Amino acid sequence: MGKEEYYPLFETRRGKGRLMYIIFSFSLFVGICSIWVYRVSYIPKKDGKWVWIGLLCAELWFGFYWFLRQALRWNPIFRQPFPERLSQRYGNMLPKVDIFVCTANPEIEPPIMVINTVLSVMAYDYPTEKLSVYLSDDGGSDVTFYALLEASKFAKHWLPFCKRFKIEPRSPSAYFKTLATYPNNDAKELLAIKRMYQDMESRVENASKLGKVPEETYSKHKEFSEWGSYSSKRDHDTILHILLHRKDNARDEDGLVMPTLVYLAREKRPQFHHNFKAGAMNSLIRVSSMISNGKIILNVDCDMYSNNSQSIRDALCFFMDEEKGHEIAFVQTPQGFENITKNDIYGGSLLVAYEVEFYGLDGFGGPLYIGTGCFHRRDVLCGRKYSDQCKIDWKNVNDENIDHMIKVASLQELEEKSKTLASCTYEENTSWGKEMGLLYGCVVEDVITGLSILCKGWKSVFYNPTRKAFLGLSPTTLLESLVQHKRWSEGEFQIVLSKFSPIWYAFGLISPGLQMSYCYYNLWALNSFPTLYYSIIPSLYLLKGIPLFPQISSPWFIPFAYVIVGDSIYCLLEFLRVGGTIKGWWNELRMWLYKRTSSYLFAFVDNMLKVFGFSNSNFIISTKIAEENVSQRYEKEIIEFGNSTPMLTLLATLAMLNLFCLVGMLLKEVVLGKASVTLFETMLLQVLLSGVLVLINIPIYQGLFLRRDKGRLPRSVAVTSTTLALSVCVLYSALG
Repeated sequence: MGKEEYYPLFETRRGKGRLMYIIFSFSLFVGICSIWVYRVSYIPKKDGKWVWIGLLCAELWFGFYWFLRQALRWNPIFRQPFPERLSQRYGNMLPKVDIFVCTANPEIEPPIMVINTVLSVMAYDYPTEKLSVYLSDDGGSDVTFYALLEASKFAKHWLPFCKRFKIEPRSPSAYFKTLATYPNNDAKELLAIKRMYQDMESRVENASKLGKVPEETYSKHKEFSEWGSYSSKRDHDTILHILLHRKDNARDEDGLVMPTLVYLAREKRPQFHHNFKAGAMNSLIRVSSMISNGKIILNVDCDMYSNNSQSIRDALCFFMDEEKGHEIAFVQTPQGFENITKNDIYGGSLLVAYEVEFYGLDGFGGPLYIGTGCFHRRDVLCGRKYSDQCKIDWKNVNDENIDHMIKVASLQELEEKSKTLASCTYEENTSWGKEMGLLYGCVVEDVITGLSILCKGWKSVFYNPTRKAFLGLSPTTLLESLVQHKRWSEGEFQIVLSKFSPIWYAFGLISPGLQMSYCYYNLWALNSFPTLYYSIIPSLYLLKGIPLFPQISSPWFIPFAYVIVGDSIYCLLEFLRVGGTIKGWWNELRMWLYKRTSSYLFAFVDNMLKVFGFSNSNFIISTKIAEENVSQRYEKEIIEFGNSTPMLTLLATLAMLNLFCLVGMLLKEVVLGKASVTLFETMLLQVLLSGVLVLINIPIYQGLFLRRDKGRLPRSVAVTSTTLALSVCVLYSALG
C-alpha cells in the first residue's frame, strides 16, 4: 500500500479554546500568588501567629494542587476510530480477543447480574470463533457456577436473537427494561426469548436465595463434584471448567460456533496471600494463554455490562493502525452508570473526570487504567517493554501452538493442564505481580499497573464513544460512596509511597504533564488536612470575632474574591458544559467536602498504619444490591446515611461545629445589638465561608433532627456530634 493511499484507522484532534483557558488560568495563578504574598506579609507577631501560618500552609497546598489540576486541562485530545476502514482492510482476519469478567462475592454481587454481564460480552458483534469469555469467581461459589451453566444454555438462543435483530444493549436484563425503545422486533420471537430468560432468571435467583444448587442439576452435571472436597472460599483447589468450546462442537441454534466460555475459581489456601483482584487477573492471564491466547484482553467488572456491541472493533482500530497502533498498550473506556439520578446526588458519575480530565491525560500520553472497560495487548500485560520492534502483523497472528494443542488434547486434558497455572504456588520465584501481570501490594492494582506500563515506554488511549461502551451501578448510599473513595484514595497514596511513585520513579520516563496528572490523583489523601483546617479554624475565629482574611475595603480582598469567584464560576460552567445541572454541581461540591474531610483522612491514617506495620491491606467490594426503600430514597435524591460509622460521626460533628459558630456569631453581633455592619465589613469572607459550609450541610441537619425515615442519621450520631461540637465551641470560648 502506497503512502499516499494510507488512511489511518483512527484520528486525533485537539480540544478548542486552549489559549483562552491558559490565559484564564494564568490570571488565577496571579491571584493565588497574591494570596500567598498577603499571608507572608501580614503574619501576626504574637497572637494568632501559628493559626495564620496554618492558613498559609493550607493555601500553599490548595494553590499547588490547583496547579496540578491544570495539567488535565492544558492539552485535551479526542479520538475517533473508523471501524468501517478496519473491516475493509482486514475483513475477517481479526485477532482473537479474551474477555475477563471478575466476581468475588455472590451475596453482594448477585449471580444473575454477573451472567447478564457475561451474556452481554458473549454477544459482541465479532467473529464468535475468535471470542473467549472467562469468568473469575474469587468467591468459589457453586451457585455462581450454576448460574454460568444456565447462561451457557441460554446463550445458544440469545446470541442469534441479538444478531438477527441487531439489538442494543445485549445484556438481557438491560434490554428487556428498554423494550419500548425497540418496537420493531418480531413479537412472537421476542416473547419466546423473554420467557426463556425469565425462566432462567427465576432458577438462578431461587438458587441464590437458598444458597445451593438444585439437587437434580447437582447430580446431572459431574462438574459439581469438585465442590465435594470444598472446604471454604479461602481454602480449596482450583476449579476450572470449559463450558463452551469449538472442540466440543458448541454451536447456537443457528448452527454457528459459540464463543469459548470458561469458569475459573483459582486455588486458595489460608497460608498464601491471594492478592485480591490482581491475583485473580494474573491467574486469568495465564489460564487463558493455555486455552485461547487472545492477543487482545478486555477486562470488565461483573456489574459493568456491555452497552455497545461495536466496542471491540472500535478498540482494535487503535491497536491495529499501521502507523501508531504499535505504541498503544491499552485502550481505556469510561465507566458509565445506568442508575445515576438527574442531579447525581453522590457525584457517582465522575462526570468531570471522564468528560474533561481523561481527555487531558490522553493529551500527555496516557489515561489511567481504571480496572474495568479496558482493552489490553496481552504481551504488554505480560511485562513487555516498548521498542520499535513491537509492531504486530495483525493478518498473521494465529497461535499455531495453541491450535495444535487443542487438536491433540481433549477438553478434560486442557482443563487439567490449565489448572496448574491458577495454583497458589505457581507464582513463587517468578516475576508475576512484580514485573508481569497486574502488580501486587496496592489497593488500586489497576492504576499502579497502568503507570508501570507507561513507564516502560508505552502509550494508552482514552476512547469515550457516544453510546457508552459499558454501563454499571453507582453507589446508592452516602456511606458506600465514602467507603469507595476511601479505598481509591488509600490506594492512590500507596502508589506515591511505592517503587512506582510518579514523583520520582516516573521522572524522565513519562512526560512532566502526565507526572502532574498522576500526582493530582495520587495525592487525594493529603487534601484532608488543609480542608479540615479551613473547615474548622475560620469558623471558630468567627465565633470570637477575630478576622483571618482581609476586610472588604482592603486591596488584598480582590485576589481572594477573584480566585474564589473565578474558579467557582469556571467549575460550574465546565460541569454544565459536560451535561451536569446546577443542583448536580452543588451535590458535587458537597461530596468534594465530604470526601476530603472523611474518606481521604481515614485513607491517610490507614496508609500510615500500614507503613508502620500496624495493619494490612484490605480490599472492600462495593455492594451491587440495595434494599427497596433505599432505592426509592435514592431515586428521590434523598441522602441515605444509615448506620453509625466514624466517618458519618466526623461529618456530623463538623457540620454542627460550623452551625454553632455561625449562629453564635449572629447571636452576639445581631441579637445583642453590636455593630453588625462593621462585622461584615471586616469579616465578610469568614462569614461567607462559614455560611457556605452550613448550606452544604443542610442534608446532615435534616438527617440529624428532621427526618424520620430509616435513612436518617442514627440518634447516637446526633447526640455524639452535637456534644462534641458544642464542647469544642464552649472550650474554645472559655480558653480565649
